Amino acid sequence: MNKRKIISTILVLLFTINGLFAQDVTTVNASNNEIGDHLDLEAVASIFGDSKDLEDFEQRLNDPETQISNLDLNEDNYVDYLRVVETAENNTHLIAIQAVLGDDIYQDVATLEVEKDTNGKTSVEVVGDVYMYGPNYIVRPVYVHRPLLFSIFWRPFYRPYKSVFYWGYYPRHFHFWHPHHVHVYRKNVHVHINVRHSYVRTHIRGSRTAVRLHKKTRRNDYGKKYPNRSYSARVTGVNKANGTKIRAAGVNKANGTKKRVGGVNKVDGTKVRVAGVNKADGTKKRALAVQKPNGNKKVVRTKNKFGTKQKAKKRKGKKGTKKGNSKSGKDKRKKRN
Repeated sequence: MNKRKIISTILVLLFTINGLFAQDVTTVNASNNEIGDHLDLEAVASIFGDSKDLEDFEQRLNDPETQISNLDLNEDNYVDYLRVVETAENNTHLIAIQAVLGDDIYQDVATLEVEKDTNGKTSVEVVGDVYMYGPNYIVRPVYVHRPLLFSIFWRPFYRPYKSVFYWGYYPRHFHFWHPHHVHVYRKNVHVHINVRHSYVRTHIRGSRTAVRLHKKTRRNDYGKKYPNRSYSARVTGVNKANGTKIRAAGVNKANGTKKRVGGVNKVDGTKVRVAGVNKADGTKKRALAVQKPNGNKKVVRTKNKFGTKQKAKKRKGKKGTKKGNSKSGKDKRKKRN
């Protein structure tokens, strides 16, 4: 009986652990402390699917209780307020999330691109702004039920939503809070993601119309002021999980620009010597009997240690006799005599 109880207890524990891992589908797997780590796009997709309208969605984004955002772009030690601005064209709705950073200073953080196809099917993509997340950082949510928002987007006389809040003017329910360490934020945001939905990462943007609309309406005030803080600038020369820099082959400048060294012309860093190059600094030093850049040998006169040319070695004639031999000269004198 005791053995049976032990075995049954072990089985229960195994099933419990497997169940926990099966539900853990929204963990953020960032390798270092990037700006994008402070706003989980799966969390954004989750609350979007549970919102009744875009006003409710904006309120959920800035809820001090749930703290979905941990962004502090202007570094004032307070999490930035996120406003929502919508643009629509036919069956496409572009919903921009913008951080309010100062008087008429806004920065696009992410966009939600909602589009209905010819079959009446509605799709949603949450796209991280290239300044923060890099190119093609896209989350495609699959909702277990049709979001309430879908029923209002294509109503007659629908007017796109634009937040009325700005720097210094915020809703009554909102109050600022201090940003947390990224590990604390990840643990907190995981709790507020609806695990009944699923979230698919993709690198292909589905709506061309949304891309065109975003180019017209995007706010990049912070990015223009601090271009060196962009995603592309932050990851230049950083290839390790702990954020330390690792030099790529042929890259020896701090800004990541390539500078070829002598004898290095492969991407993987292996050395390939070109003909006539045998110095580490890349300067050419002609090897003896090598004068062509392709490495083909051409016999030339040798050089001594002072660099002056020595006489060429005497070549043999066709019959094997040496040209310029003194013996052949004596035979000619004997014949004359």
